Amino acid sequence: MSAKIRVLIVDDSALVRRLARETLQSDPEIEVVGVATDPYEARDKLVQLKPDVLTLDLEMPRMDGLTFLTLLMERKPMPVVVMSSLTSRGSDFALEALRLGAVDVIGKPRGTYSFGDIGTELISKVKAAAHANVRRRAEPHAPEAGVHGGSALDPRSLIVIGGSTGGVEAFRTVFSALGDNLPPIAIVQHIPALFSKNFAKRLDDSSPVNVKEAEEGDKLLPGTALVAPGGQHLLLRWSGTHFVARLSDGPALWHQRPAVDLLFRSAAEAGAGRHCVAGILSGMGRDGADGLLRLRQAGATTFAQDEASCVVYGMPRAACENGAAQSMLPLARIPAFITRAATTAIASHAHAVAQ
Repeated sequence: MSAKIRVLIVDDSALVRRLARETLQSDPEIEVVGVATDPYEARDKLVQLKPDVLTLDLEMPRMDGLTFLTLLMERKPMPVVVMSSLTSRGSDFALEALRLGAVDVIGKPRGTYSFGDIGTELISKVKAAAHANVRRRAEPHAPEAGVHGGSALDPRSLIVIGGSTGGVEAFRTVFSALGDNLPPIAIVQHIPALFSKNFAKRLDDSSPVNVKEAEEGDKLLPGTALVAPGGQHLLLRWSGTHFVARLSDGPALWHQRPAVDLLFRSAAEAGAGRHCVAGILSGMGRDGADGLLRLRQAGATTFAQDEASCVVYGMPRAACENGAAQSMLPLARIPAFITRAATTAIASHAHAVAQ
């Protein structure tokens, strides 16, 4: 890759092209080498300009972005950051783009002549994408499934998982192979507001676990999972008989809201400790590493996704370097690991009850 990250912007809106160019060019490490109004023009400029990263609109004339992305990932895989409208339809398209191989998504501003706060986010996502582990699209290997028939869950049993860039599809892989009768699960995935509800629905559709976007006061119950809403922190408190979800509009942490660290920290403070299984999936930055260490010190079983299977080995690397992650695991092994760890906790609780 050249000294500067070379970016090609593909969008049919002249305004968005201009704003994206101005935003990205404001960073000295990025060079916008060209713009394209549709996939046909983009195809020619990919050959001519050889960009490192593509930003891609999904709703364009002549050929839609999803079709173009499918062809691109089959023939010439490269890092793609999707820019999608902040609507339910737009979030569906964006999540499908991640399934097809896009590295990350960002919501387009509506009715504005400035990117405002998302400018910094766009720059950050483009930089992360430039270092992403992008592979030719292929049928993924089936993950190791975990199934158990345990029944005696300790009330404080809990699973907490965080992810960022590459995490959406990593979560889908994990949830598709989780065992049954698991403790409650709480999730933070860095994702734009309005996208998290559809993300939760996709996990619910592919998993034996019941998954929903978290709401204030939701109980965390066995066999269910709560997803932090985009734009809000998800925190946990202990009610005396179960964990309860709290949502917060507090300041971003590590430039993120929701933040993985805040979920993990609240789980530790609520007493999850040795009853908790906690882990970090693919993502840029270091969000989650400090909170995971706190959980490990409280007795939790901890893990992080390994470098070879990550799209971006940032958050897992931080959790490895600070000693927070007891195990570094390929993505395909994580579902079975979680299920086994939960089973061990269940067995320990059943033994204690029998004494």
